[in-house]
Amino acid sequence: MKKLAFLGMGLCIALAFSSCKSSESAYKKAYEKAKQQELAEPQVTEPVEVSPVVSAPVEAKVVESVPVATAGVRQEKVDIISGVGGLKDYSVVCGSFSVKANAESLKDFLDKEGYSAVIAFNPDAAMYRVIVSTFADRASAADARDAFKSKYSNRKDFQSAWLLYRLK
Repeated sequence: MKKLAFLGMGLCIALAFSSCKSSESAYKKAYEKAKQQELAEPQVTEPVEVSPVVSAPVEAKVVESVPVATAGVRQEKVDIISGVGGLKDYSVVCGSFSVKANAESLKDFLDKEGYSAVIAFNPDAAMYRVIVSTFADRASAADARDAFKSKYSNRKDFQSAWLLYRLK
């Protein structure tokens, strides 16, 4: 009985090893056949037509530059969420957040720095705006924005401070 079991196991092992060899070579044969067909096909290249490039004369255009004091003004309707005082027409925004807790964290930082920061909510954009200061005219607000940027020149996030014109 032991001899018969031993002979059966030997036969199974022999069949297993012989089947692996044939499948491996079948993949190899198919790959080599495809490679030969690729090399045997003639490489046909169509002639490329080259036409000369004619350049049009360049016209000089006068571009008016936008002064720094008037650049970066957005118009939004906002409501005060947190902070003391009301908003005037122009405000300096130093941060915009979709999460109120992040806006409050920045407001706390600015309050410790001596600012009277205000958080305003824009329902159309669903954003909380952290406002550093607010002014009645654009020129004063632009000066305050530039002073704020220069005071915190080491903070990359404050370099994108912008002006908000409050719609009523």
